[in-house]
Amino acid sequence: MKKKRKALINKYINIICSIIIIIATTLIYVFGIRSTVKHDIVFNVKKGTNVSEVAIRLQERDLIDSIHLFKIAVRANGGQIQSGQYDIPQGTSVWRIADMFANGDIATTIVVIPEGLTVKQIKELLKEDNSLTGDVECGKGTDLPVCNLQDGDLFPDTYRIARGTSRLALLDLMRKKMADLEARWEKTGRIAPRPLKTWNEIVTLASIVQKETSKESEMPIVASVYLNRLRDKMRLQADPTVVYALTNRLGDMQGKPLLRNHLKIENPYNTYVNYGLPPAPIANVGLDAIHAVLQPADTNYLFFVADGKGGHKFARTYEEHMKNHADWREIKKEFNK
Repeated sequence: MKKKRKALINKYINIICSIIIIIATTLIYVFGIRSTVKHDIVFNVKKGTNVSEVAIRLQERDLIDSIHLFKIAVRANGGQIQSGQYDIPQGTSVWRIADMFANGDIATTIVVIPEGLTVKQIKELLKEDNSLTGDVECGKGTDLPVCNLQDGDLFPDTYRIARGTSRLALLDLMRKKMADLEARWEKTGRIAPRPLKTWNEIVTLASIVQKETSKESEMPIVASVYLNRLRDKMRLQADPTVVYALTNRLGDMQGKPLLRNHLKIENPYNTYVNYGLPPAPIANVGLDAIHAVLQPADTNYLFFVADGKGGHKFARTYEEHMKNHADWREIKKEFNK
């Protein structure tokens, strides 16, 4: 009798286990394997959209075949969905879609902002990036900080952001990163090499250094040249400041040469005419240029000229500088042959 009962119990246990396995396998297939996504899709979830609205849109596009299953999967992942743009690959299951939406696994893009560009150039760069949305200018009547950007306000960097981010939002992110640098400088005691005193003066000189050389190793030396000239009450005579003045703050001659008569242009930014620093930065600068100004090389150089190898030759005296200039003219002749 006991043997029969034990056999019967084992039989029921096996049946129950089989049913559980069948149910589990079915659920795994339905939620985690089966897919109605026949090709790669980009799907946008707008801010404020609820789960039901998203489920209906997914079903309308044949990305899921059951609104109820999607809702169950979202509930199992926390019950909320996050706005953004999502890449849904071919063959994605309803569980994976719900997991992506619940955890904000949004599509991202990388935007590279080179150092040394002006605000105008950065805005043109963002306009050409199709992964971003919206305009680069604010609407009428808007008076947010991002609506009144000046050169030196933005921090050039490599930004990984959500695809579909607005251009103004990215500009504001860049502005905040530069503002954070200024706040850090303020907290550490506002230390600056003589005769610089303000953050505007630091970034202004850094912008000239940034435009003069792309070589990180040269930046502290170039910074020392301009600091020495400021201390000696000499004009800076920096070509990039003339370019900035000539191009209405675009900062690019667009292939046109800088001529001798250009150096005489009457403009507050022309350091061939005016003594001291320009009134404000002529470009947006990176950390290397800022560090170069805050920690310049210890030199007594007053002049530099291109060496034809991507760098510069530095000189202490005008006579030495003229010799370096003659060498540079010979190099240019060779280039033009």
